[in-house]
Amino acid sequence: MAALMNVVGDDNNAAGAASVGVCYGTSGDNLPPASTVVDMLRENGFTVVRLYWPDPAALAALSGTGIRVVVGAPNDAVQALASSHAAAAEWVRQNIEAHPGVTFRFVVVGNEVPVPDTQFLVPAMENVHAALAAAGLHHIKVTTAISQATIAVHVPPSAGEFTEEAKSFMGYVVAFLDRTRAPLLANLYPYFVYTYNHLWNGMDMMSFALFTSPETVQDGEYAYQNQFEATVDALYTSMEKLAGGGSSTVRVVVSETGWPTAGGVAASVENAMTYNQNLVNHVRKGTPRRPNKKVETYVFALFNENLKEEGVERNWGLFYPSTDRVYPISFNA
Repeated sequence: MAALMNVVGDDNNAAGAASVGVCYGTSGDNLPPASTVVDMLRENGFTVVRLYWPDPAALAALSGTGIRVVVGAPNDAVQALASSHAAAAEWVRQNIEAHPGVTFRFVVVGNEVPVPDTQFLVPAMENVHAALAAAGLHHIKVTTAISQATIAVHVPPSAGEFTEEAKSFMGYVVAFLDRTRAPLLANLYPYFVYTYNHLWNGMDMMSFALFTSPETVQDGEYAYQNQFEATVDALYTSMEKLAGGGSSTVRVVVSETGWPTAGGVAASVENAMTYNQNLVNHVRKGTPRRPNKKVETYVFALFNENLKEEGVERNWGLFYPSTDRVYPISFNA
């Protein structure tokens, strides 16, 4: 396997945090064993990885490697975690304390939690936060991952605002994150913005999504040439509006982004390679509203996963299950 990625980074400080990590999903019946996957991560220079659930085999393989782990408490656990401190403490014992050799970065309570279940979200986050503190693990931040569908307007970013549905719970989420100094994780996909709207004010949204647009969206004093940075800043604007127009101290971490290689409109190897390569080149530079502040970002995904829904969902991988690359890409920008 040729080296793919060289990621820098440190702790929860945005200035030292890794710019680019990878999402390791397990929805496949032909994926290599966790020990092989961890070897791949190490050989390719990955220093941070996102797991969607506390997979014991993956955590055992990651133990002692120094690779930092963002681990999920999946949606079907959220209500139980909200029910009592004891339930959260038991979850932390089984899934965090049981792996002392793993370098945990964040615990992500829920991934795009359905709106009817968001009533349990902050109580679950509070309980997990308290359980980690009681275990002496204050350094592990507790957060959640939201969908870009929570943002009503992406362009221009100054018009960014949460949907009315999202406002019903995001105020509580952002308040928790602000108090605990944790970031907000967001799954942001310019690909889907493009598939929903091919043109904006006469501008080709394909090139805007792929970071190749010759045109600029002027938003007051800020100029945007790509959808990724526009959406990140629209999310910051959305949080600021929740705070009544004041600046938000909550940092955005892009917990998923990528481009499919097959299965849908504009899904191709060429576009995926273009998007992900340009993504790496941009996240280290920040956004127009937050220049020179790296956007911690996780590429979706490590593998093509054959148990997902047919279509684009199966075709986001950097690697085939054989461990061969889907396309060449350098993460050494």
